[in-house]
Amino acid sequence: MAAKPKAKAKPEAKPKAKSKAIPAAARLPLAEAVLRPTFRRERRALKAGIFPVAGCDEAGRGPLAGPVVAAAVILDPDRIPRGLNDSKKLDAAAREKLYEKICATAQVSVVFGAVQRIDRDNILRASLWAAARAVKALPVRPKLVFMDGNMKIDCGCDCEAVVSGDALVLSVAAASIVAKVTRDRYMTRLAQAYPGYGFERHMGYAVPEHRRALKALGPTPHHRQSFAPVAERLAALGQISGEAMDEALAAVLPL
Repeated sequence: MAAKPKAKAKPEAKPKAKSKAIPAAARLPLAEAVLRPTFRRERRALKAGIFPVAGCDEAGRGPLAGPVVAAAVILDPDRIPRGLNDSKKLDAAAREKLYEKICATAQVSVVFGAVQRIDRDNILRASLWAAARAVKALPVRPKLVFMDGNMKIDCGCDCEAVVSGDALVLSVAAASIVAKVTRDRYMTRLAQAYPGYGFERHMGYAVPEHRRALKALGPTPHHRQSFAPVAERLAALGQISGEAMDEALAAVLPL
């Protein structure tokens, strides 16, 4: 018998290349929750028998012109306006609407720290003075006040300083709205008395438009002479004496 032909040997299978592990895509961090003020601190105080509780804040530390304005607010726990927030996070229309609601439902006071006081004492002291006076001017004397920032005020009651209080404490947020709207209205009236500066748009802050007007027109009695850009312009013009600030404030009041 003829010998069977030998079967061809199968070629050895090449070892499969090890697949490279694909690293899992890194997860994007979840968006942080929007921080909004709450009534928790006030409610905690109320449960402890501490009432009334006020919030206090100011507007206008940074501008080159106009007063600093402090407001104090005691919210009615049963009539808290919806939408309260740090005034810096609201547009002008929302602030105006909330201002009306706050004044209609809460105890409110406002105090101006005039430019004369700012120049004499410095802006920090003038702000704290106005804040303390605002608390004392409330129709009902509070037993506790939450003050925006890291400094307490001597206001005739217990005071708790809360950093970023306007973003955390509802009554402070309400005070920030009242202070901001009051000051903006004042600066709008000031713009009518001193046209050309654009106060109704920048509210006295050191924007390019304001700096150009300051250079072209010179400082008004409402400019803060202790602030560098104003002091520099006064020096260039020669030192001039301003009008009494009580008279200057009266020129644009009532709001």
